Parts: sequence; C-alpha cells; structure tokens
Amino acid sequence: MMTMKIQYTSHVQILQTSAQREGTSSKMGKRRLTCPGWEEKIPSKKHKTQGSKGSEQRGKVGKAKGRAAYENQRRRFHRNLLKAGLLCEKEQTLSERRSIHYLKLSAPWDILLYYAEELCMRAPLQAQPNPDNNTSDRFLQRLLLPNPMYQHVPNKPLDYYTCAFRKSKLQRFLGSECQATYFTNTQRSRILYEILSRTLYGKRKHAEVGVERMVKEGIYTAAFPLHEGPYELPEFKVTPESLNPRQILYQYWSRWSQWYKYQPLDHIREYFGEKVAIYFAWLGFYTAWLLPAAVIGTCVFISGVLTMGSNTPAQEICQSEDKYLMCPLCDTCKNWYISEICPMAKVGYLFDHPGTVFFSIFMSFWAVTFLEYWKRKNATLAHHWDCMDFQEDEERPRPEFAAMAPQMEQNPVTGVKEPYFPERDRLSRIFTGSMVIVIMLCVVMIFLVSVIMYRGIVSMMMYHTGNSILMTQAGNIANISSSMVNLVLILLMSQVYTSLAEKLTRWEMHRTQSLHEDAFTFKVFIFQFVNFYSSPFYVAFFKGRFVGYPGEYGKLMGMRNEDCGPGGCLIELAQQLFIIMVGKQIVSNVQEFLVPKVKSWRQRRQLAKVRGTQILEEPQRWEEDYELIECEGLFEEYLEMVIQFGFITIFVAAFPLAPLFALLNNWVEIRLDAQKFVCEYRRPVAERAQHIGVWFLILEALSQLSVIVNAFLIAFTSDFLPRLLYQYEYDSHLEGYLNFSLSYSPHSYVAANHTLCRYKAFRDEDGKYTLFYWKLLAVRLGFIIAFEHVVFFSLRCIDWMVPDIPESVEIKVKRERYLAKQALADNQEVLLTVSPSSSSPGQSVAQCVRMCWCCVVTACLEYMCCAGL
Repeated sequence: MMTMKIQYTSHVQILQTSAQREGTSSKMGKRRLTCPGWEEKIPSKKHKTQGSKGSEQRGKVGKAKGRAAYENQRRRFHRNLLKAGLLCEKEQTLSERRSIHYLKLSAPWDILLYYAEELCMRAPLQAQPNPDNNTSDRFLQRLLLPNPMYQHVPNKPLDYYTCAFRKSKLQRFLGSECQATYFTNTQRSRILYEILSRTLYGKRKHAEVGVERMVKEGIYTAAFPLHEGPYELPEFKVTPESLNPRQILYQYWSRWSQWYKYQPLDHIREYFGEKVAIYFAWLGFYTAWLLPAAVIGTCVFISGVLTMGSNTPAQEICQSEDKYLMCPLCDTCKNWYISEICPMAKVGYLFDHPGTVFFSIFMSFWAVTFLEYWKRKNATLAHHWDCMDFQEDEERPRPEFAAMAPQMEQNPVTGVKEPYFPERDRLSRIFTGSMVIVIMLCVVMIFLVSVIMYRGIVSMMMYHTGNSILMTQAGNIANISSSMVNLVLILLMSQVYTSLAEKLTRWEMHRTQSLHEDAFTFKVFIFQFVNFYSSPFYVAFFKGRFVGYPGEYGKLMGMRNEDCGPGGCLIELAQQLFIIMVGKQIVSNVQEFLVPKVKSWRQRRQLAKVRGTQILEEPQRWEEDYELIECEGLFEEYLEMVIQFGFITIFVAAFPLAPLFALLNNWVEIRLDAQKFVCEYRRPVAERAQHIGVWFLILEALSQLSVIVNAFLIAFTSDFLPRLLYQYEYDSHLEGYLNFSLSYSPHSYVAANHTLCRYKAFRDEDGKYTLFYWKLLAVRLGFIIAFEHVVFFSLRCIDWMVPDIPESVEIKVKRERYLAKQALADNQEVLLTVSPSSSSPGQSVAQCVRMCWCCVVTACLEYMCCAGL
C-alpha cells in the first residue's frame, strides 16, 4: 500500500465471487469477478506561500506527467482486457481528500473454455467416493474405539476421475451442461490471472506486459482475489451446509478449539489452491509423526530421571567430599573440590545415559521413515488433487527482470522476443553474491567468538565475587546468559541477512520466478544453517577439545580455551538447544500472532478516512478485502519448520525433549497459519503444486546429516563409550571410574609452586596420553563406522521396501487413464467413416474385410475367456 503522500496510485483486485453471494449475470451466464482500480488524492484548495510557489509548480508538473503516464498505461491495459474478451465494471469509494476506484471483471463462458484447454486444466469424467483418508481414523475404527480427532465438515468437495480438458469433447465431461458451476472458483481465478499476466499495457519490446509488473512499478498497488464472503459466523442459527467456504474453514479449521481435529484438506485445496493445501498437508503429517517421537523422547528423559540415583560416577562425586582437589578453571581462579558439582553431575545423567543412544538411533530411522511415508502421502494427494502429472509451462520472465534486462533475445521455445540478460554477467554477479554470503558467514563466526569470550569473562567475574553459590554455578550462569545473547544475535542476523539475500537475488537477475525462488531459498538456508547451528556445533565438537593440561593450557587471544562444565559438554549442549530452539519458536509465534494484527489495524486505519464518508452503511466485499494485509507466501513457514526439523534430528542425542517442544509448537503453528490465511490475509491466487519443492531435498540432506552428527555426538561428546570400555576392562559396576577418569597434574606444574591437583583427562604424570586413551579413540572411530553403516544400510532397506506410490493410487491412475482414453478417443468415428482420400474402392473393401476379421477374432477370444478356456 502506497503512502498518502503519493498523489496517484492504483489497486488491482482479482477473482470471481461466489455465484450464490455475488450473483451471476443473466445476460451471458458469466461469473462476477472483482478486479483493477486506482486511487486518487484530491488536490487541496489551500494556497501556498509565494516563496515556494516555483518549486511546487515544478513538482506539480512532474507529478502530473507521472499521473498521465500511469493513466495512459491503465487505459491501454483496460482496452486490451476488453479485447481479450473480459467484461469490466467500475466502482468507486470517494471522500473529501481521496478516492479509490475499483474495476470488476467477468470472464465469458467461451473465454473460460479456451484458457481451460490452453492451461491443461483437468476436467471430471466420472465421480467416485471421497472418504476421509486418515490412517489413525481407520486404525481406531478397526479397534472399535471413538476418535475424538474426527469431525464431519459440510460441503466436502467431490472426487472425480479426470483428464486434460478439451473444448471439442465438452459434452463428455460431467457437469458441462451447467455453465455457472462447471469451473471451480480456483480454476476461474487461475484463468483470469493468466489473462491479466499476458495483457499488454505498454510497449512489447520493453516487456511491459502483465499485472505483476504493473504492481511492481506502482501503477497498481495490489493484485489479489476476493474472499467468498466474511469469515464471521452469522448471528442467527443456520445449517452448516449453508455457510460459505470461508466460514466453513473458520468454523472447522482455523479456530483454536479445533487444535486436535483433522484438517479439512479438500476444503483448503478448494479455496486456496494446491500449493497452500500441500503445505498444510505436510505440516499436519509432520506434526502427527512428531507424536510418537515426542512420546519416546519423553519416556527416555523420564527413565533418566528415575535412574539418576543409580548413576555410580555421580554417587562417587557426591560422596568424595575433600578427596579430589581439582585444578583451577582459570589462571586467576583457586582450586576446588569435585564434590561441589554434585547437583550438576546428577543432572548431567539426564542427557547422557544409554537411553539417549537408543533414542538417537530411533530418530535416525524416524527421520528417513517419515520422509518415505510423506512421499506416499504426497503421491496420494497429488493424484487426488489432479496434480500428479502437473508440470510448469514455459514461465514468463519476472516483472523486475523484464524491467531491468538490458537487451531483447528470441526465446528458443516460444520464438517470441523476450528480455535477456547475458549469462556471463549473471555468473559474475552470482560469484560476487557468493562472496557476500561468505563474508556474512564470517560475521556469524565473529559473533560466535564474541559469545565465547563473553562466556569466559562472565565466568571469571562469577569466580571473583567470592560467593560460594556464584562460584559453584558460574559455568551455568555463563552458559545460560550467553545462550540468550546468542539467540538475540541469531534473530537480528536472520532479519538482516534475509533482506540482504533478497536484494542479492534480485541483483543476480534470474529470469523466471522459480529460478529466483530457488536461488533465494539456497542463500537463506545456508546462512540460517550456520547462524542457528554454529553454536551447538561448537559446544558439541570443539569446546573442551583444545584445553590442554596444567602448565600447558591452550589459549585464544590471551584467554584459556573453554573447557566443558562440571556436568559435561552434553548438558551444555542441551541448554543451548533448549534456549535457541524454544526461544526461536516463542518469538516466531508471537510475531505471527501480533504482526498481522498490527498491519491489519494500520491498513484499516488508513482506509477509515476514505470509507468513513461513504453513503452505504456496510462496505462492499472488495473494500473489506482491501483492508486485509498482503499474503506473504509460504517461504518463512517452510524455513521455520525445516530449521526445527534440524534441531530434532541433528542434535537429538543431547536433547531428547526436542520432539516434544516441536510438537507443542506445531499445534500452535497450524492454527496461527490457518487464522492468517482465513482471517488476516488477502486471498492468494490459487497456484498448482504437486510437492513441497526444494524443501524436500533439504529435509533429506538434514536427515542424512543427522546420522553422522549423532554418531559423533555419542562417540566424542558423550561419556557412554568411556564408561562402556571401563566396564569391559575393569569393573562392570563402574566402581572407581571417577578416580580412573581423573589425571594428576604434571611434575612440571607442581614444580612451578602449584598444588598437586586433578583434572579430567586420560593422561599420565608427564601430560601424555595413556594407553586407555588410544584404545578409547579406536573404539570411538569403530563405533562411528559401525553406527553409520548399520543405520544407512537399514535406511536403504526401508527406502527399497516402502514404494513411493501406494498400490491403490497406481490402480486409480491406471483406471483414470483408461477412462480418459475412452472419453477422448475417436475410434468409433474412424471405424465407421470411410476416408475420402482412399485410393480405390478395392482398398476400402480390403480394409472392411480386415476390420471384420479383427472383430470375429476379438469375439472368439472374449468367448473363450468367459468360458474359462
């Protein structure tokens, strides 16, 4: 929406309204549509001062030229729309200072037929049952148990066997006799938007084509379909079947009370199109699969709580009292006793016990199995929604690309001259953009080092206070506060980089919207991956690895390298994951709840001045929809879920409660997204899609990476393998493990007037690694190799055993193709018609004899089959 300072802007609003609510044209059988308009600021009558009159006059002349150019472009655009066969009506909202003009469009029946065939839309051939396809519902029905998640949603769309629409075969399609209801609302909106995207408004050689570019250039300020009525339920009681589609979605989907109900995916697809419906189907499927992961993760955590008292190393720490004097944790710190960390040793067992090893293996299988079964679900939905064979047509150039391209070249596919940007220049820009990405990743690393230094400074400050409680909890205070600081930096960097990546992607001049979106997705995900996961990776694999030993400590910028806290690095990693993951979810949900409402309030406030002087008591449908905010697409929604998927799979060995928090967040996420689309957003143009796109490849990469990361976590970060090896070689009950895992300070350290102390490592009195360390290293590497090979082999077996397309869907596809051949074939006409170009009557007779002979053979074969021969 343009600001009030701009004197002349325009709006485009596109989409047919429901015939039941907006009415149909009795003259030509057309559906009413709502479309372009423009906004004018009425000049003020106040006189200006004499000194500023000259500059204001020049400004007025420039603005007048701009308004005249825009008016000419709009006028030409409207003329071309009429030439394309659309019918237009104008509406106006007028006030003392501003007026908004609306243009309503309707597409005649012939136009709908023409573009339905050109866009390869699917038309119904035969109706079939459309039962609720929920595995859990069928399972509970077999057990004769009630299903609280099920609900009956009225006006469920029918299911059909379909084929590509052909105008010449119109009579063979179901419902073709009723022109008002033959095409669905989403199909009509897609046709109308296609016409608007092809219509010329300026010079063709400058690619001044399409409503999208007009919106980008400010000729219009918006382009969106209209909702089919209000979402609020009527004050009087009505039957559910009489509600409009938007009210049905609000009543049975987007309300908070429906959080445990199945999503009405067919209704979502019917109203918003396949692309939006696929997202909500994937989000619901992902949330359902999180339920078993959350249950098992919670059980693993509870088992750790119940067995915490039986942890022998923790008992030895708590009972040691003054037995083990530990070396100072910093250069200016004092010695301390290991018994002081008794509470942290017990808590550390919650995140580092044999159950976490089992859970990490389970989650590796869970991730790949989830993706395999999503393929099956996706194939079922793609066929059910007629998108299985959908492919993008030759895409038009993006509006910004068309406006900024320096030259024109002939398209090798269409043969039409289009804007062209030299490939060599694009590659150089992509290379430059890659350097910017590398620089931004270096900035993330700098912030990570800053957080590490902050953690060290806070720890030293806590130690120097002299307070026993602060000294004991110095590491926890530093870790928790640094994680919060890190979360703030992550969120700030995310906002900065997203806007930077958007500008870089536009600057790279990608020709089509799909190429632009893929490049933008790649940039943002690479940055977000490093931004969110760099700190957990550091804690898991680098912290405590380069500490050294007393007398030979490793240092960075004059400060001793960080060592793991008293409870081990795994508990610090769990703290990091909890704060970053849960904190990110809370901030995102608050933003998704408040930001749309604030934007909508500002939009209504700006339009209240215009609509306040209207004579009509109630605003029209197009005026109410213009008060809503623009739909922001699904990129941010997918990105948030993919980042969450990484948290619950890559680092699940350290945080078994991650699936539980993800499940709770997704229950809220579904309703927030549903409310935005139904109540807060303008209705998006219905787009077709057969899968979630490049996000599935990212999910597959994360699931493969999770296997490797969890193997290294168990091998090098957890104490599972050191304890296991000690049990095998020394004591099966871990008696004496604490003393065995603590080394004595070297002679050189004691000779430098330091007290003899202990530190956690497998080193001898000279600071060199013991034989047990090298055995442990071999066990760790062997465990990683065995873990990866067993898991990856099992995952390949799962991939091989689970077909991507269910057998029932394959049968339906074959049935649909058979019906399509029967409906569109002209075989009977060919058999009964003698070709006029036959060379001789003899040939025609011979052809008839051959056809008759074929009929006899076919009849005999059919008889033999029926007789069982």
